[in-house]
Formats: sequence, structure tokens, C-alpha cells
Amino acid sequence: MRWGVPIAAAAVIAGAMGAGPVIAAVSGEPTLPERTAQQLLADAAAATSERDGIPPMSGTVQQTASLGLPALPQTGSASPINLLSGSHEVKLWYGGVNKIRVAMPTQFDETNVIVNGDQVWYWDSGDNTATKVKVKSGTDVGRHQLPTPSPSDMTPQKMAADLLAGAEKDTAVRVTNNAQVAGRAAYQLVLTPKDESSLVQEVRVALDGETYVPLQVQVYAKGSAEPAFQVGFTQVTFTPPAAENFTFTPPAGAKVQEQTLGDDKAAEQHAEHAQETAQGLKTVGEGWTRVAVLPFKPEDLTKARTQQPDGQWNEGADPGALLDNVLKSATPVSGTWGSGKLIKTKLVTALLTDDGRLLVGAVTPEEITKAAGIK
Repeated sequence: MRWGVPIAAAAVIAGAMGAGPVIAAVSGEPTLPERTAQQLLADAAAATSERDGIPPMSGTVQQTASLGLPALPQTGSASPINLLSGSHEVKLWYGGVNKIRVAMPTQFDETNVIVNGDQVWYWDSGDNTATKVKVKSGTDVGRHQLPTPSPSDMTPQKMAADLLAGAEKDTAVRVTNNAQVAGRAAYQLVLTPKDESSLVQEVRVALDGETYVPLQVQVYAKGSAEPAFQVGFTQVTFTPPAAENFTFTPPAGAKVQEQTLGDDKAAEQHAEHAQETAQGLKTVGEGWTRVAVLPFKPEDLTKARTQQPDGQWNEGADPGALLDNVLKSATPVSGTWGSGKLIKTKLVTALLTDDGRLLVGAVTPEEITKAAGIK
């Protein structure tokens, strides 16, 4: 579970500012000591460094997506498709690198991942199943990362790290008015792409005024007054969570099973398939206008499934149904590169070509068709 903004990300942003003028924080309500963008980046790096780590904390994170997609099909609670629209909550308890609990409640059930030292549990109230996860000696846990987004990927820290790491030289960085996030005073860093071909107008990252931990990330599409995507704390407390939050006893009548990482052949096969897909992936362009290109055919999704944290395959999530629904609003396009179908949302443009390629990027249709001509 990757929290925190890495030091490397802060260095990237500091480098992006170059030797230009240092912009001081704009004063306002709530009142905070003035800090420059460079100082805030250094503060955030120190607050999340390996030596100090993120302070113990707990809270509720809300993720909201308004990408302009057509109505999406209903799927199982563990499906990443659900994260593409509407609002979703994640509850977090963080007592240290070996004491973490993440809960994702839905209207009818809840899933939990509980890490307490070498004890790991995955609880799904929907099917009343508790899975105890063991790690086989010598196993590279990184190879068993789930192929679908996990609840911990929905944290402001994780998203801030990804955005800041990709800022590079193509971004203007400034500090704007202070804000209130989850009842706490926060500084706001604003990242603005310099390339006009990007669909992103700006990204706002709110840093806690006391701990400098990222509290909220908002992504604005061009021409939109409201964020197309945002993830942030609605409630947060920087005190050690009670020990009981990291203990778990399966409820009476629950189905209890065990899974050992390192013995799961199905997971190994899935990892090999993911590696093969990664090898076929290439990118065109740089920075905010980078376009991902990968081999893809619609029929590849007819039998697509997603894997839950307990290692079971979720048959309820149907990516094929999502694709069929989205393609209804697609626009036929063609050029010297061939022909295909174009899908445009507020933040993302996708092109599914007839020769078996999928191009995706936060760019204009003109930019993505130009990328299609580079083979």
C-alpha cells in the first residue's frame, strides 16, 4: 500500500520550476505561515520520507468522478468499473507500515483489508467470506499486486504521488489561496500543463498546513468549473488509531479460507499475462500529452474478469458490457493511419483502431489521431 509523496517526485517539481522566480504562498483564510512552492514540496517530501513516514492517522476519503461517460452497467462491488462514475468512500486507519486497515463500504456490503504485522485478512461481508493471507517464505510480494485498483489506490497521497511524479518540465507550478479540507487548514499547489493539446486545465493538490500530508487532489478539465475527478479526505485525524482497528475475528457463520502468496498458480499465470501485455505497451509523446498504445481487440473483453484481493475471480464485473455501452457514443474516424472509433470524455480521449490498437491519453482528438499514425 503506497502512501506518501516520494522524495523523487518533489525533486521533479522543484526542477520543473527551474531558476525562475520563487512564488510565495498567497495569504488568505485560513491563515497559515507563508511558504513557497519549493518549500512546500520539500515539506511534503520530509513528511512522507522513509525515515519519518506518514504520521499515524485515520479518516474517510471520498472519490468523485464526473468524466462525462454514458451510463455504466451495474457490476459487483469489487469492480474497478464502479470507480469511473459517481462518488465512493474509503475508510482508512494507518498506525504504521505494518498496521493498516482499508474499508470500502457500499450500499449493501463492505470489504476490508486488515494488515497487522505479519497477519493479513481480507473480509467481504457481501459473500460472508474471510480470507487469511499468508506470504510464503522467499515470495516477491510485488509480483502479486492486484490487476485492478485497490481501495488504497483511492487515497490523496497515492494520486498526488502519481501526478507530481509526472509533472516534469511541462508544468507550471504555483501556490494559490489556502483552503479548508476536512476541517483542516491546507496549502494548495496548482499544477498547470503548458501544452495546449492536454485536456487537463489544472490539478490542485492540498497539503495539510501542519503535517504537509496531501489531503486532496482535484483534476479540472478545460472549460469546466467543477473538478472532473477528485479524491480527498472528508474527515481526518492525525492521532494513532486504537489497536482494535487492526484486529479481526471472523464473524460467526462466516466462511473462512486461507491463501498463500507464492503457491497460487492462477495468480502467477495472471502476472505472466500482465507482463506480456506490458511488453506490448508503448507510449507516444511526453508529459501531459503522452499517449499509451497497446494491442487490443473488443473480443478480448468478452471473457474478461477481475481478481479480488482474496484471489478469487469476480464474475460480476463485465468490462465487455462497459465497452459495448461506451462504443454506442463513439465517433467513427479515419485517416492515413487507418480507421477506428473515437471516444472522448472531459479528461480522456480513447481511439480503438480497426487494426487492433487502443490509444488512450488526456489529449485532444487531433493529438490522439496524430499518435495513431506513429507505428
